[in-house]
Amino acid sequence: MPHTHADRKGSTMGTLTYASLHLEFEDRLLQHLQIVIIQKFRRHEAFLMSWKESASAGDGRAAIWLTPNVPISFKFYGSKAPSVNRDWLSSLGRSADSSTGLIVTGEDGELALASPDSGQPGTAHHKWP
Repeated sequence: MPHTHADRKGSTMGTLTYASLHLEFEDRLLQHLQIVIIQKFRRHEAFLMSWKESASAGDGRAAIWLTPNVPISFKFYGSKAPSVNRDWLSSLGRSADSSTGLIVTGEDGELALASPDSGQPGTAHHKWP
C-alpha cells in the first residue's frame, strides 16, 4: 500500500524531520510548530518538545531535546499555507518557554498525535518511561 500524507479525517499531514527522527503532524499544527521552534532557534535556545504517539507507534508519549545545532526541516503536503491562530501560537510559545518544554497540543488544547512517517527511513522514537 503506498504511503499517503493524510490522516483518518482527511487532513493533510506534513513531516517534521530532526536528525534521523521523522514525525508526521497535521499541516496546520506543523505550521504552528515551525513558527514556535524557529523563534526559539533564532534566540539560540534549546528546549524539550513532547507529543503523544499514535497507536501505530505504540501509544504513549515521547520527547526529544531540540537544539539549533541540529538540522531540522518541515515538509508540508498541502498546496496552501494554513492560517495561523495567534492564540494557539501564543499557547504553544508559552509552553516552549516553560520548564516542561513544548508540549504539542491541538488548537483545542488537547494533546496532539504524532505518527512516525512510514515513508521515510530512520524513524526513531524516544519513549518516556
